[in-house]
Amino acid sequence: MEIVILVVVIAVVALAAISGLVVSGRKKKAAPRAGESPSPASTATRTAPPAEPHVGEDAEGKPEAPGRPVEDVGLPTTEAEAGAPVTEVPAPAEPEIETPEPAAGRLVRLRARLSRSQNTLGKGLLTLLSREHLDEDTWEEIEDTLLTADVGVGPTQELVERLRERVKVLGTRTPEELRTLLREELLTLVGPDMDRTVHTETKGPVDRPGVVLVVGVNGTGKTTTTGKLARVLVADGKSVVLGAADTFRAAAADQLQTWGKRVGAHTVRGPEGGDPASVAFDAVKEGTEENADVVLIDTAGRLHTKTGLMDELGKVKRVVEKQGPVDEVLLVLDATTGQNGLVQARVFAEVVDITGIVLTKLDGTAKGGIVVAVQRELGVPVKLVGLGEGPDDLAPFEPDAFVDALVDGD
Repeated sequence: MEIVILVVVIAVVALAAISGLVVSGRKKKAAPRAGESPSPASTATRTAPPAEPHVGEDAEGKPEAPGRPVEDVGLPTTEAEAGAPVTEVPAPAEPEIETPEPAAGRLVRLRARLSRSQNTLGKGLLTLLSREHLDEDTWEEIEDTLLTADVGVGPTQELVERLRERVKVLGTRTPEELRTLLREELLTLVGPDMDRTVHTETKGPVDRPGVVLVVGVNGTGKTTTTGKLARVLVADGKSVVLGAADTFRAAAADQLQTWGKRVGAHTVRGPEGGDPASVAFDAVKEGTEENADVVLIDTAGRLHTKTGLMDELGKVKRVVEKQGPVDEVLLVLDATTGQNGLVQARVFAEVVDITGIVLTKLDGTAKGGIVVAVQRELGVPVKLVGLGEGPDDLAPFEPDAFVDALVDGD
């Protein structure tokens, strides 16, 4: 019996010893001594990333609530539905209809502006004519002064000949006598008897408005001139419809429409790049339906050297004439281009029958002789001149006021 008890005790002690060795080994693996490198197995156990969560059908468990398709989700479409205060954006205000100043006498009122730029010609001629001895060299200088001012060769020779004759007969040459002499001869050269009325009366059926076609090259201020001309006509008590036949530039149609709104004139326009002749035709048609007095048609600016574009201009005129004659064809020229403007004028005159000239930027050049040269070249009068950027700075051309500005100055 004692032997059995002894065996059991020995077995228990042995089992306890073995358990202590196993626990000690595990602790050594979990906490390596200083200076030792951790075993690969322990490293892998410590740095392994957590398992990625499952999605969709592989996810464990069920969603808290069943999902809804996006079509059933009501998203706010306006600020009002979202609960936010609605801020109304006011529509842009229409420009107030203006009352243009009377067109009659505008050139007289703008004479100071004109004379500042034209004084070179008048003062130069008066200085030369005031010399004690008018020899050949002096007359050549007078001729050069006129040519430099773009008067043109033919008109210059005519003026010099008349001046020589009158100075010879006059004998004495006081400053006042010379000024009167020069004024009379320049006025004769400009042509005081030419018809400078912008014709807006119908030549054809009485139930059709007068039709004015505005043509010219790029950069002459043609669209602006058309808008200002509308103001001139409204100031004279006429109702106007504008035709934006410059379909190559959307900005041109927008610009013309803005000019029209300022004086209460309706603007007919077409799609960008559309047929200009079609727009011009529709403008005359709408002008007739509205019982307007005048239809102004702004055509696309074109280089006089481009044959295709010039042919298209002829087409615009022919299409408009299916409803009746065109009453006025105004050629817009930039006065600062001088003799180059004459080349343009010749080509336009071959395509459409020019009936009048509009000289823009006349206040920006000292070469006022272009008025004489272009009239002589085309045989048609200058009817309107532009003397500034203001909306009412387009003035009916008045020969007397123009020559006074040349000779008298400020």
